[in-house]
Amino acid sequence: MTGLASRVRLAATVFVTALAVVVAGCASLPDSSSPQAIGTIERGAATTSMAAPEPGREPDLLLRDFLQASTDPSGRHAAARQYLTSGMSGRWDDAVSATIVDKIDVLAQDRDSDTAAYVVRANIVGYLEEGGVYRADEGELEATFTLVRSDGEWRIDELPAGVIMDKPRFLNSYQRRSLYFVEPRGETVVPDPRWIYGAPEQLAGQLIDLLVDGPKSTLVPAVTNLLADATVLGAVTKADGRTAQVGVGLGGVRVDFGGLGSLDTPTRERLAAQIVWTLAGADISGPYVLLSDGQPLDERYPNGWTTADVASMNPLASSSAQIGLHAVLGGNLVSVSETGVTPVQGYFGSAGNLASAALSQDGDLAAAVVATAAPAPAPASRLTVGTYHDPAPEPAVEGDTVTRPSWSPDGNSVWAVVNGTAVVRAVRESGSGRVTVVGVEAGAVRALGGEISELRLSRDGVRAALIVDGRVYVAVVVQTPSGEFSLTGPRQVAFGLGSPALSLDWSTPDTIVVSRSASDNPVVQVAVDGSRLDALPSRNLTPPVTSVEASTSTEYISDSRAVFQLNNGDPSGDRYWREVPGLAGLTATPVLPG
Repeated sequence: MTGLASRVRLAATVFVTALAVVVAGCASLPDSSSPQAIGTIERGAATTSMAAPEPGREPDLLLRDFLQASTDPSGRHAAARQYLTSGMSGRWDDAVSATIVDKIDVLAQDRDSDTAAYVVRANIVGYLEEGGVYRADEGELEATFTLVRSDGEWRIDELPAGVIMDKPRFLNSYQRRSLYFVEPRGETVVPDPRWIYGAPEQLAGQLIDLLVDGPKSTLVPAVTNLLADATVLGAVTKADGRTAQVGVGLGGVRVDFGGLGSLDTPTRERLAAQIVWTLAGADISGPYVLLSDGQPLDERYPNGWTTADVASMNPLASSSAQIGLHAVLGGNLVSVSETGVTPVQGYFGSAGNLASAALSQDGDLAAAVVATAAPAPAPASRLTVGTYHDPAPEPAVEGDTVTRPSWSPDGNSVWAVVNGTAVVRAVRESGSGRVTVVGVEAGAVRALGGEISELRLSRDGVRAALIVDGRVYVAVVVQTPSGEFSLTGPRQVAFGLGSPALSLDWSTPDTIVVSRSASDNPVVQVAVDGSRLDALPSRNLTPPVTSVEASTSTEYISDSRAVFQLNNGDPSGDRYWREVPGLAGLTATPVLPG
């Protein structure tokens, strides 16, 4: 049947430079529906084999079984090849692409006693790229499959190149883990999420190999991989040298690297941090015995490293607990305690016209956008920068609109967007306090079209989360050797949001909290790679939720009535928004350091 040649047609718009978020069970998220947590799909152990096709299986059911089996990449998709004719098994190029889909329909196109053709239609929700990189997207897939009877059993004789994976099966079979690389200042590590398939005892070796291979392409200019020139000598074993069940339960991990050369102590510590936080974040227990050509990487740790030894580079570290919650209340910056609020001494606590504010990570510096009250055509907003108690902070830049400021991790500059398109850095000299405004190259963001209404730097300074015309994007922050900054590779991470985003902030280095203009589930969490979107509880909230501020432990929001907090440490069944003590009954905007 020559007219039944396989084909794949991608319909709808596919944003090549964007990531899409996938809502479990639905391709988009209308205002009337609820985001569903990907985590609610029960995760079983990753399967490494699949039974042979069931005898006597009808062709449409066999085709569905094939799509299920395609999530097992072992042996060049040996499980899925069982469903192909021998000739097609030899011709099938499974390495071209891996498309993740949901809402699969299998529609009969033509059938006789020995031949059948079916069209598979589904919603594209993402792609799995080399190295386990997830690139979310949206669109429609249509592919034609031809089946023939072979020795009395139906087998697939024509199909498109590449792999099509059913999303629920994919989520049950793959694990999302983060590799860690060093940010430019060398003070912390930055996550690079990957999706990994395999048995638990294979995980440690897979992660180490991926670390040596390096970060995904968009992160390459923004981070350092201290294992770039390394090789792994021998097998990754338990700390005592045994190979069985590496990474499962107790016993630690032992890795011997070649090619590290002569490293000073700080570099060895940063290299160890990459490995330790990568393995610890994947629930692989220590100690982590790290060797260089058979000798301890660092003589201080001959029996292995622990997370305590690299605690200074903990990617989840936060200063918010020490500095405490603040808020913009009545146009002034106030510190918040359980018993009430106290205006900050100096200008920021008495200005009366603050529209938004931000504190540096150490809490020593503050920046605020103030309403100028100047008649048109004079600019309506001004960004000011100074010390926490500054009596007269420096004016930085004016515009019709200035977004909520966001401090860089080193505290020497604050970022904002002026008039919806111009991204700027207000750089403060530590000695004189003088502020200089420098433009950020953001052509890639402006090319998206639309107004930038929010920009928040991640606490490691390597990524920026943005809202552009109500859509959520993540860009990479790159510093050139000359000291200039640019926002590169913006990718959308919330296609399924369903209604415009209003505000956002970083919760963890790889998770963003977003409020959306919806009455149902107005606050969601989005993974930085766009692979998941989780609805946060909505009890007690009265939309719209106009402001979000987050730390690794707590989310704060402002709704139409008050300021609420959600504690991440609460049991899942007991998580709900509580009104913030000290701000009870007050309309304010929460402010956290960094």
